[in-house]
Amino acid sequence: MKLYILGCGDAFGSGGRNTSAYLIDTAERFFLLDCGPTTLLAMKRAGLDPRRIDLILLSHLHGDHYGGLPFFVIEELYQNPRGRPLQVAGPPGTEKRVKNLFQLMFGDPSNPKKLPSVEFHILEPERPQVIEGVEVFPFRVPHQVREISLGLKVSYQGKSILYSGDSAWTDLFVTHSRDADLFLCECCFFDRQTENHMNYQTLSANLPRLKCKRVVLTHLGQEMLEHRGDIPLTLAEDGMIVEV
Repeated sequence: MKLYILGCGDAFGSGGRNTSAYLIDTAERFFLLDCGPTTLLAMKRAGLDPRRIDLILLSHLHGDHYGGLPFFVIEELYQNPRGRPLQVAGPPGTEKRVKNLFQLMFGDPSNPKKLPSVEFHILEPERPQVIEGVEVFPFRVPHQVREISLGLKVSYQGKSILYSGDSAWTDLFVTHSRDADLFLCECCFFDRQTENHMNYQTLSANLPRLKCKRVVLTHLGQEMLEHRGDIPLTLAEDGMIVEV
């Protein structure tokens, strides 16, 4: 299993980094964790064929995590037809939000376009699913108040990745890190405390409790980038490939 870091920046593009997108290649399956606005561009720069994607899993519905989907739709419509439906799974409300975003960006109010060959799946917290052969366990994390933000544990043929999505610390990361080969963990801040994003000091204090084999930090804000020399963990970089 290979993990391609297509985008590891925050919503502000700190450090000139792409927005959130992580591609998992298992040879048999090709799927995305989140799909920020720069995702299609990043795939093409990396020489990766977007038509290979089986599934896009969305952690939550903030623009830097799902705003790239309309570009995949117009790619399908006008340039490179896939020949099979694209599977998109996310928290409740995903289908409506994706369709509305597509109409806003590329639609005609007088003649709304239909999304071609996209099939939607709802990810309910604590309800495991198997989509395109990929095992997905979603769980709610502290990022949004009224809407649902998810952490995701994804498994395929004996390998598993725990993905925090955007989240402050929660002990659920300890629970779901058991047997994970990799924990891909957002870490926006170094020591700034917020209720909706991780900071390195809190994560560092909890590292001994995690039961995963490896931790990679992502969704890095300017504060984290300024302290990169003080952090012994692996920091994600756009274009990085991680063997899982």
